[in-house]
Amino acid sequence: VQLQASGGGLVQAGGSLTLSCAASGTFFRIDDMGWYRQAPGKGRELVATTTASGTSHYADSTKGRFTIYRDYAKDTLSLQMNSLKSEDTAVYYCSADILRSYTYPPEKYWGQGTKVTVSS
Repeated sequence: VQLQASGGGLVQAGGSLTLSCAASGTFFRIDDMGWYRQAPGKGRELVATTTASGTSHYADSTKGRFTIYRDYAKDTLSLQMNSLKSEDTAVYYCSADILRSYTYPPEKYWGQGTKVTVSS
């Protein structure tokens, strides 16, 4: 099971960017999915998450600017980021709680990270 994140890059402050994450491999089900980020010299923090039933949760710093979207048919997760600020600069990681089999509990998987740089 793998998560592949993409879509990072350099953008000016006030601009927009969309990140994507695709799950691949053999598994039974994906439960919660989410985006996290880690800025230089800081710990990893939550950006936004979405449950299997579609309930979304956002960090206060991203609420109203970012939108998390999940495609259940394609096992993909997206993050639409608008009104970007310099403080959004970080490496963004997608995560997913995946059940490889109905007999196993969910395990958390992480994508490889995609770098977002916002220039002021």
